[in-house]
Amino acid sequence: MSISKIFFICALFICSGLSAQYQIKELTAQKGVSIRALSVPSEKVIWASGSKGMVAKSSNEGVTFEWMQVKGYEKRDFRAMHAWNDQEAIIVAVAAPAIILKTIDGGASWDKVYENNDTSMFLDAIHFSDKNNGTVIGDPIEGHLFILTTNNKGVTWVQMPNDYFKSDLNNGEAFFASSNSNLIHIGEALVFVTGGLSSRLWKNGVAEALPLLQGTSSTGANSIAISPNGNRVVIVGGDFANDKIATQNIVGYQLFQTPNSDLNYLSKKQIIWKKINVSNPNGYKSCVEFIDNNRLMTCGTSGVDLSKDKGVSWEKISDTSFHIVKKHPTKRGAYLAGLGGRISFVEL
Repeated sequence: MSISKIFFICALFICSGLSAQYQIKELTAQKGVSIRALSVPSEKVIWASGSKGMVAKSSNEGVTFEWMQVKGYEKRDFRAMHAWNDQEAIIVAVAAPAIILKTIDGGASWDKVYENNDTSMFLDAIHFSDKNNGTVIGDPIEGHLFILTTNNKGVTWVQMPNDYFKSDLNNGEAFFASSNSNLIHIGEALVFVTGGLSSRLWKNGVAEALPLLQGTSSTGANSIAISPNGNRVVIVGGDFANDKIATQNIVGYQLFQTPNSDLNYLSKKQIIWKKINVSNPNGYKSCVEFIDNNRLMTCGTSGVDLSKDKGVSWEKISDTSFHIVKKHPTKRGAYLAGLGGRISFVEL
């Protein structure tokens, strides 16, 4: 390679502001499919779901993928999913009728475990706090937040009563089904974030304002993540209609536990949330993930950013649009997915 060519390549990376260190490798793609959900239950197994009733599965760490279209649901958008292994998985379809399907044979067949024909239904995300107990969250119905719970691995679902919510829902406050990552469990507490005209952090039914972009239907929080050691929480979002705006798109918290307490068993009264200084990543972000206790990755239509210092600073590593990021269970790396059925991997 000539000196002039080497200089040109180096200059290209300098001008673009992107790091040459991180190479995002495409593992599979499916034209016309938008992936919004990834589940990585083990080192070898990867599941993904999205539009056109499509589900993808790999049992060999992404070397090959099997794409399957769920029969009878070819027009549905499965924006939320959870997998236990290469045989058991559950998928959630947005919009009406609200549908939750489960497979126990690797996707060869799917059983309907929940259906709601209310025309206002819009299910956004699913999260399991352990093997058996899970939560599905949906947009407000008749002014009340809609939450389903299961205690038997999703075989049956029960709607959470309205009196669970101590705070009232604000006008225009709802959820984004952007990356299946707007709710988590911290100990026994159910924690989720809202967006829209009002963006708030909800902890066990009590809401508090978030200092994020809000005020229109495209603004607010999209994703929440907790560090592996349980000491830090990061929330990202912004304005997906103006995805280059790089202000008020992140909030960080340090979690403190009371003396002689185990974080895994803390109630909401035993955790102190303290806001910490974090810097804004580049533009709107639909998902954030802790790779380890220090490093985070966040993605959106504005590209992919990496922080090595708990969100204090960010480095843009790609301009490519991705909807969701999930860390590899054992390796130093992460999976990304988005438009065109693209599922990719980046080694960190």
